[in-house]
Amino acid sequence: MSQKIELDEVIYEFIPKGSSVKVSAVDPITGHEVAIVGDPKAGEEYLMRVAKRKLEYVMTKLLKEEAKDQWEGL
Repeated sequence: MSQKIELDEVIYEFIPKGSSVKVSAVDPITGHEVAIVGDPKAGEEYLMRVAKRKLEYVMTKLLKEEAKDQWEGL
């Protein structure tokens, strides 16, 4: 069984750091947060897409670990 988290809503924060930008993505429901660092020339939409994919990946991984822990506890 393959489960993948797909988020409808994400909160973003952009913080310039010299010649790059740090983009944080937060799931407003769970509060899970990830960050990426990228080139500001890549554009906000691209950086938001990458940050969102990373957040979905991390949350999917956490979900799978939770399911595994529950299965092993039976």
